[in-house]
Amino acid sequence: MITDIEKTSEGKMSKTISILKKDLASLRAGRANPAMLDRITVDYYGAETPLQQLANISAPEPRTILIQPWDIKAITLIEKAILKSDLSINPTNDGKVIRLAIPQLTEERRKDLVRLIKKMGEEAKIAIRNTRRDANDSLKKLKKDGILAEDDWKKAEDSMQKITDNHTQEIDSITEMKEKEIMEI
Repeated sequence: MITDIEKTSEGKMSKTISILKKDLASLRAGRANPAMLDRITVDYYGAETPLQQLANISAPEPRTILIQPWDIKAITLIEKAILKSDLSINPTNDGKVIRLAIPQLTEERRKDLVRLIKKMGEEAKIAIRNTRRDANDSLKKLKKDGILAEDDWKKAEDSMQKITDNHTQEIDSITEMKEKEIMEI
């Protein structure tokens, strides 16, 4: 029972970290990264379709993203979706491909992004702590029902705290690396 609770909690915490990594990858860091376009969906024949399903996306140069749609008719739809997004990048197309020129980040924009990264990291930590709280509540219920002895309950609670601390440290290191990447000129 205790191991089931720990495994479930650890799985939820790992999922929280993977979501954080995905969200951080989609932030614009001043260099071309195809993951920046992961959140963009295109209204393609009446269905909201992820951009990755409509085109080949690559970064041939450090400051350029190249989008090659499989259906040439989708170019204007993709351009509209990029313009509507929060990327603040103007796409250019030559009829066959779309190019996105990634501008250099200003110091102010870098600081805003660092604040956003810290906020995202804190939200992930809150999710981790909520998972720990839920696990501890389950353990308390087992103790209250007489299924779990006092010292077993204490050991399980300590184990949950160690799992939480490990995941929190991982979040700290992930956000720290992303902050360094953003502040790098």
